[in-house]
Amino acid sequence: MKIAIIILNWNGKQLLEQFLPSVIAFSREATIYVADNASSDDSVQYVKNHFPNVRIIQNAENGGYAKGYNDSLPQVEEAIFCLLNSDIEVTENWLAPILPEFESNPQTAIIQPKILDFKQKTHFEYAGAAGGFVDKYGYPFCRGRIFHTLEKDTNQYNDNATIFWASGACFFIRKDVFHELNGFDEDFFAHQEEIDLCWRAFNLGYKTKYISECVVFHVGGATLNSTNPKKTYLNFRNSLCMLAKNLPKGKLIPIIVSRLFLDGIAAIQFLAKLQFKHFVAVLKAHFHFYARLPKMLKKRGESQQSAYFQEKSIVYSYFLKGKKTYSEL
Repeated sequence: MKIAIIILNWNGKQLLEQFLPSVIAFSREATIYVADNASSDDSVQYVKNHFPNVRIIQNAENGGYAKGYNDSLPQVEEAIFCLLNSDIEVTENWLAPILPEFESNPQTAIIQPKILDFKQKTHFEYAGAAGGFVDKYGYPFCRGRIFHTLEKDTNQYNDNATIFWASGACFFIRKDVFHELNGFDEDFFAHQEEIDLCWRAFNLGYKTKYISECVVFHVGGATLNSTNPKKTYLNFRNSLCMLAKNLPKGKLIPIIVSRLFLDGIAAIQFLAKLQFKHFVAVLKAHFHFYARLPKMLKKRGESQQSAYFQEKSIVYSYFLKGKKTYSEL
């Protein structure tokens, strides 16, 4: 069983210059690929000139994270895929605990490492932290990160744990499971497509694990930062689409109606803060969700398991009860 590391790139020469050397230095047991999403800079030529042992996959267009990996991964032969953001710094021996978990536990389909903040290495990073879950209304959160509160790493999550979703920033998955799931949903383009994939894997009986001995540092927001209204739009739209696809039948209507109401409150808060572009982004996300709803419902699998969430609302716990960390929930 071998690991392939696939770094999706789009006009990311500077990130490749900064982070690819650490990946090469600490990943000698893996095959490394750069999958390029039709970049207009010279990042592909840079890799060819400086890292001739790195394999290049060139996609015909920039289809975002979801389509970019769907187009690239059929060209990868290794049994384990590691989907790695270009703004990740890996650490020595980071791959050592990964294969033993896959080899000893056949139901483990997906693995996430401990993800710390490259800019503040004592703290967890927003995109994944120590493994993800969703609450009773489908809001994603992490051990180590709830909304914008990031915990300091004090070894409180130095464990191997079953989680609900793994971050697409650094995401190990069995090749056969990825293809069984037909890859990422390309209608998502980017953001939360990895949660949707993990949810679909969960509905088929597979497990997603967090392995703390595997440690990486993530810059975060290197391609689309949190102040960009497009990110707001994608997160709100894709979250609703994910719920429509994966919620158990009995929970589908009440939870989506609740989410629409809660999203409306979030939009009003953007308006109150004079963040008009984000307010418009939420409205646009909702209208596009309504247009996509019939298509999303057709994508529902044959079975949806009900034990997918923490039985609490993190909105209530965080904003009304003041519970800011995972251990307080």
